[in-house]
Amino acid sequence: MITNLARGVQAFTSNAFLVEGDRTVLVDTGANFDAVERVRDRGADLDAVVLTHTHHDHIGNLDAVTEAFGVETWGFDTDHPAVENAIADEETVRLGDHAYTALHTPGHKNDHLCFHTSAASVLFAGDLIFQNGSFGRTDLEEGDRDRLVESIDRVRERTDETLSEMYVGHGPSVTTDPYHDVELAARAARMG
Repeated sequence: MITNLARGVQAFTSNAFLVEGDRTVLVDTGANFDAVERVRDRGADLDAVVLTHTHHDHIGNLDAVTEAFGVETWGFDTDHPAVENAIADEETVRLGDHAYTALHTPGHKNDHLCFHTSAASVLFAGDLIFQNGSFGRTDLEEGDRDRLVESIDRVRERTDETLSEMYVGHGPSVTTDPYHDVELAARAARMG
């Protein structure tokens, strides 16, 4: 089961997805709301935090979550103080009941990761791709439009029409033909 703990939060935050199962993981912690309380409200026994990237809106609640649940943080770049354990490109990561492949997808931020499982047909897209073909900003530090386009293309090549759910860093998740949104983002990111 995948639950967006940031749903309904009015403050500036990213989505924070609680993935329950064999290995209960919080994908991004969000910011500016009580993520600890929301995990506890679900009665979840958290095993780890996995980060799509280290922008503040995705890690603002990190210290409170790791302290409250005694868990470690996993992400791409262990040089960042928020990341205790490295996830390499193409590494298999267990989220809930499924094995996901980590895809290093820079362009929005150098340490950006997406997570995809063919078995469950799910993609965690972070801030790379959003609903309706929107895509991550490239005007922030480490932003690079050409690399972003390459990263979107990589995700497009790894997924197909069977993709059933896409969980994004901001806004609503996509559960109706998410591959269409991936294709739209690939086209839109090339324009302008």
